[in-house]
Amino acid sequence: MSKKKIAVIGGGNGSAIVLGGLKNYADKFDISAVISMSDSGGSSGRLRKELKTLPPGDIMRAVLSLSSKYDFSMLRKIFYSPRFKGLGKKLEGHNLGNLFLVLTAKYSGDFLKALEALSQSVESAGKVFPASLQAVHLAAELSNGKIVKTECLIDAPNYDRSLKIKHAWLEPDCRAYVKAVQAIKSADYVILSPGSLYTSIIAALLPAGIKTAIKASKGRIVYIEGAYRTNGETGPECFSGLIAELEKYLPRKIDLILHDNTKLNTTQRKFFKEKKWANFEFDKDGIPDRKIKIADFRTEEGGLSSVKLGKIFKNILV
Repeated sequence: MSKKKIAVIGGGNGSAIVLGGLKNYADKFDISAVISMSDSGGSSGRLRKELKTLPPGDIMRAVLSLSSKYDFSMLRKIFYSPRFKGLGKKLEGHNLGNLFLVLTAKYSGDFLKALEALSQSVESAGKVFPASLQAVHLAAELSNGKIVKTECLIDAPNYDRSLKIKHAWLEPDCRAYVKAVQAIKSADYVILSPGSLYTSIIAALLPAGIKTAIKASKGRIVYIEGAYRTNGETGPECFSGLIAELEKYLPRKIDLILHDNTKLNTTQRKFFKEKKWANFEFDKDGIPDRKIKIADFRTEEGGLSSVKLGKIFKNILV
């Protein structure tokens, strides 16, 4: 039996978790990822500004999560989680993975070759593509007409939280990376990963060619609903609103939605409180014509579980 072709679209931790689940069944899935490239905060933002590079953080995590040889939690502790301290202004706050990608790209003159070098180093079980190779920033119009620019200011707003995001776009307009488009077009399933609605998922859908590729693809669209940050982007806070807003940026309706129904225990509630997370109000009657799979796919600590998601994928995607 031939492998099912899976294209995961998104950014940040959400995509890494999904990819980590899929790689457990690499014998059944041909895995590709299309990662948003508009990050402008933290280490990635500084490197973009100082070295005129593409943001490395999200795409680096995606590659690490697909390692067929090393445990992702171990790689994360080596490449991503430790931030340099007390080493001077230049290195302060950066991590090994970001510097590896950026400096390898500068040395080789090619960000894609740097990405492939990292993939070879960890023996990636899939292909990871940037949504675009152009330098772009996310912008959004709020309900009062105000424009907010750059992902970091949308992701961590300093404006009145009653002002909701009305519309989002990239500046300047950009084309999608050709291999990202090809991966989506040929996919049997297009998975929209959990994560921040605008800064992770929609940001990856906005390069010209992505929407067209999804429309041309015969693959089913699967969306994994996660939690939202109560101090993050000012998007929908109910399930029906979330789906309606996401589909504004898609050429067709989502075929299957995965909804987590974990009854949070004390540890998980504490985790949610620390992360400032909240679950979307599950008003599924607001979208009565949708296929929804309800399951528990959180870890005992409170985060999304790659293992549980992998098992769900094995059952519904094969």
